[in-house]
Amino acid sequence: MKKKQLEILLSQLAPSPKPKLKWEGYALDPESAAQMACTAAYVHNDIYGKKIVDLGCGSGVLAIAASLLGADWVVGVDIDREAVQVGRANAKRIGVSIDLVAGDIGCVAGRFDVTLMNPPFGSWKKGADVRFLKKALSISDVVYSLHKGSEMVRRYLGQRIPQIGGRINEVREMEIVIARTYRFHRKRRYPVKVDLYRILNART
Repeated sequence: MKKKQLEILLSQLAPSPKPKLKWEGYALDPESAAQMACTAAYVHNDIYGKKIVDLGCGSGVLAIAASLLGADWVVGVDIDREAVQVGRANAKRIGVSIDLVAGDIGCVAGRFDVTLMNPPFGSWKKGADVRFLKKALSISDVVYSLHKGSEMVRRYLGQRIPQIGGRINEVREMEIVIARTYRFHRKRRYPVKVDLYRILNART
């Protein structure tokens, strides 16, 4: 499947109806989700036939993208029950079989080949991003994770990721678009510079 085809399919997905600011609930736009998934699939061969987990899956865009690109098994987990319900409806609409679970990321057990996630940036709850990274590295061999695209964050993660058992393999600059989500948002769309990290589990 070409990236453009994937974008078109992902653009049909419904977002979470009531995202929660305390969990930094923002929908990942279809173009960015397709770019992230295609990087994992076609640059590094990390999707096809693999077991994939999406931590903080929201309404399922990355989990569904992984399934469309040939993942063997996809699990998504999110603490927002309403988002998970929408994600299940999205998967049914697109015609993919994925397992979406409502719960904290701490409930995830087992072993996966790859974590594909858009975690909280830690803007509203300090350390939330590192908590997601720790969990991802405890259950998977390879982690794809989006983070703020700033030199300060790069320096911080460059120091922190090795401390929690990871090794940064690649950092790709991206720009995501956040739609108007909360009352304090004045514009219809907000472009945000981010970095896509590919992190290898140093323990495996």
